[in-house]
Amino acid sequence: MRAEWLRWELVGVPVIFLSGSALHFAFEWCGRSPLIAPFAAVNESVWEHLKLAFWPAVVYAIIEYVAFGKHVAGFGLAKSVGILAMPLCIVLLFYGYKALLGHHVLWLDILIFLVAVAVGQVSSYVLIAAGHEHAGLGWVGLAAVVLPGLCFAGFSFRPPRLPIFRDSVTDKYGLQQ
Repeated sequence: MRAEWLRWELVGVPVIFLSGSALHFAFEWCGRSPLIAPFAAVNESVWEHLKLAFWPAVVYAIIEYVAFGKHVAGFGLAKSVGILAMPLCIVLLFYGYKALLGHHVLWLDILIFLVAVAVGQVSSYVLIAAGHEHAGLGWVGLAAVVLPGLCFAGFSFRPPRLPIFRDSVTDKYGLQQ
């Protein structure tokens, strides 16, 4: 089972990466529809780019759950840790290198996205492979994913006036354009 789980997690890396890359453009492709705004980047802020890892990872976790996850002890907690590790990794690495260099570099941003997805997928694998039963913590994990999901949806329309929400191109926030 561990080999199959590892295979699923590793296949998830390019699936999530490519799906997230498509979400970068989906808002424009869909005619700037407010229906797609909760899931796709609506501007060039760091916050909006976190959706690009989060939502594809959630969808992939649901697919994994249907395929075999309901029979895996600790699945919910492991996947929630992996899903939340992705945006956290993006924020830490992006602001870390930007503090060192003083500006952002596109190819490094793309590499960080890929690394963050890999970290998230490997994190969930490590937790599952440890084989610990996490009675009741699956619901905690689910709640820990629902809250950011609601924030991603809501902050597309009404973001706080904080730097992470500011569009680096237009200096505007959320859907203001």
